[in-house]
Amino acid sequence: MKPRIEAVAIDCLMLRLFDAIDEAHMPWMLAASQRVRAVFGERLVELVPSYTTLMIQFDCSPAEARSLIGEALRDLQPDSGRAGRLMEIPAWYDASVGPELSVLAARCGVTESEIVRRHTGREYQVFALGFAPGFAFMGLVEESLASPRLATPRKRVAAGSVGIAERQTAAYPVLSPGGWNLIGRTPAPLFDRERDGYSLLQPGDRVRFVAIERDEFIRLGGDDSPLEEQP
Repeated sequence: MKPRIEAVAIDCLMLRLFDAIDEAHMPWMLAASQRVRAVFGERLVELVPSYTTLMIQFDCSPAEARSLIGEALRDLQPDSGRAGRLMEIPAWYDASVGPELSVLAARCGVTESEIVRRHTGREYQVFALGFAPGFAFMGLVEESLASPRLATPRKRVAAGSVGIAERQTAAYPVLSPGGWNLIGRTPAPLFDRERDGYSLLQPGDRVRFVAIERDEFIRLGGDDSPLEEQP
C-alpha cells in the first residue's frame, strides 16, 4: 500500500490507498475509514469510500486535513476481527425480468439453472455505493460470468433488477436507466429514506444472493412485471 493524497476541491481531498480493485484490500479500506472518522471528528463533513479511495470533505484548512490524514494512516493495520455484515438477498432468476440470463447461459454453454448456481454460489464484497441511491457495487463474480455492459443502455430498468457488468454484480435500488446484464430481480428494499443511512448495504458488507421462486418473490413484495421492450 502506497497512500497518495490528491486535491479534489478547496475543502475536499482524495486519499488513494490502492491502484487496483481487490477483495483483499477491503480490510485496509475499512480500517482507514474508521481511523479517518476518529481522527477528524467534528471536522469531517463527509467521507465517501470507494474501491481504492476515500474522498474526505472537511471543515478545516487543507494543511490541517493533510496532517490529520497522515495521523490516521500512522501504523495503520487491517482489523482482521472486524468484518462487514453478511447479508442474504433473495432473488428471482427468470428471463422475464432478467433477459440476459439466457444470453449468459448460451455464451457459457450451460443451462440457465447453472448460471443461477454460479451467481448464488459465492459471497460478494460491497466495494462502494454510487450511481443511484443505494446502488451497491459488488464483486467479484467468477470469470465465466463476467460480461461487458450493454452497448446501448436501457432507458428504464426496474427497481430490484439484479445484473452483472464485467466482474461486478449489483441490484438496482430504484427505477433508473442502466446498461448492466440483467439476470433476475430482488424484492429486497435496497433504498429507504426512513432507514438510517438510507441504503440496505454498506461498503464492507458481504452479500450472498439466494434464489427464490416466483411465489416467494411475490409474497415478499416483489413486482414480477416483465421488463419493458425498449427501442
